[in-house]
Amino acid sequence: MATERIERTAQLRERVWAAKRRGLRVGCVPTMGALHAAHTAMFDRARAACDLLVATIFVNPLQFDRQDDLRSYPRDIQADLIVCDRHGVDLAFAPAAAEMYPRPPVITAQIEGLADGLCGASRPGHFCGVATVVLKLLNCVQPDIAYFGEKDYQQLVIVRRLVEDACLPVEIASVETVREPDGLALSSRNVLLSRAEREAAPAMFGALQRAQEAVQSGQREAERVVALARQVLERQPLLRLDYLEVVDLDTLEPVRRIDGPVRIAIAAFAGSTRLIDNIHAAPLKAR
Repeated sequence: MATERIERTAQLRERVWAAKRRGLRVGCVPTMGALHAAHTAMFDRARAACDLLVATIFVNPLQFDRQDDLRSYPRDIQADLIVCDRHGVDLAFAPAAAEMYPRPPVITAQIEGLADGLCGASRPGHFCGVATVVLKLLNCVQPDIAYFGEKDYQQLVIVRRLVEDACLPVEIASVETVREPDGLALSSRNVLLSRAEREAAPAMFGALQRAQEAVQSGQREAERVVALARQVLERQPLLRLDYLEVVDLDTLEPVRRIDGPVRIAIAAFAGSTRLIDNIHAAPLKAR
């Protein structure tokens, strides 16, 4: 059966409640559209585990700190629906902004600590917008399980804490970052890169790999790990570094000495396009 497009929350809930009354497991993949292989990896994972699969397609204005970024964000709902259909999505919830925000919100999700660093430091208010819309979407869909990609690791950590603190009855599942053959993390923003910028962008993953190798080889000083990764980036003058940090897996606080598993996160500009990526790293256990 073809993917059904739904624009109203009430209609969506009717479909979901009907499925739950039959004892079906409901999965949800929240997206902002411009679907690519990273999204379809989440669709495929969810399809294998759930009886009813809902994809949300909504470009959330609350999480954009720059209006030009919001305006330029790629949108093609018809192409997105074709992708949904090919990957077994049952319902595509694609509300208008007026459906999600009939009035300017006076109650939003505020975040302590987890949004202070990394992307939150350079994008004030971004994660409050993300948390607010995720809370609204999870309440609209009311899934049993929702899928989020590890490429947006800070977002993943915040969503998990949001669900915990708000006592939402939903499991959050993470899906590994999907990459191009040259290592560039798939992102809807990649289409905005010029040819030269696209050729330079994989250096971000190269820097992360260099950092990961350093940790696995026994380097414990985060400052030294970051310095080694920066050497890779210095070969690509088209990339302007925003941040490169080693952080705690759960608190996202910067780590000075690496004594266990960490996340190494990076953000950089290629022209006016901001790209992010991250990688897991852990010291190898002594034999």
